[in-house]
Amino acid sequence: MAMSDILVLLVVAAAGVGLSQAVVYKVGDAVGWTTMGSPNYTAWAISKTFHKGDTVVFEYNNTYHNVLEVRREDYKACKAASPIATYTSGNDSIKLKRHGHHFFICGKPGHCEAGQKVDIRIPKPTSSAAPSGSPAGSPRPATGGKGDVSSPVASPGPSGVATAAPGGLAFALTLLHLAALAGGLLPQ
Repeated sequence: MAMSDILVLLVVAAAGVGLSQAVVYKVGDAVGWTTMGSPNYTAWAISKTFHKGDTVVFEYNNTYHNVLEVRREDYKACKAASPIATYTSGNDSIKLKRHGHHFFICGKPGHCEAGQKVDIRIPKPTSSAAPSGSPAGSPRPATGGKGDVSSPVASPGPSGVATAAPGGLAFALTLLHLAALAGGLLPQ
């Protein structure tokens, strides 16, 4: 293989280092979407850092629960009459496509009032240097099958935007420099 081919491969491989992927969160972690045990969805949402492109998964028994995306006023008043969207599968994956608040409630009588509601907030990016909002080199948590914290999960499809962390660029340049030295392109 020619030195130029090796350099191209090294640059392509290094470009993938330090990428931030969209994350999948199971609402309520191991507890899921329920009224049993009085889960605190406010505390759950505050403990996460959501980003545009992330996915939230609501797992629940659809005989007893549903998921309604509602407006702020309906969220505060627990009104289920005019939802933005209704989900009833028992395993609903919802991609968060915009910054701001995303309000979800259970539309079954009394469930929202009992605390089965969640406000998922995606802050607007504060800097153009880090559009994903996550600190460079800091992996973002994801929830695995039973709500356990695991490594980041790539979102399905091409819409999961990845951004390179500054550390990835430094690594790529180091690899490129070493390859050039090894190939005799630079004096040692």
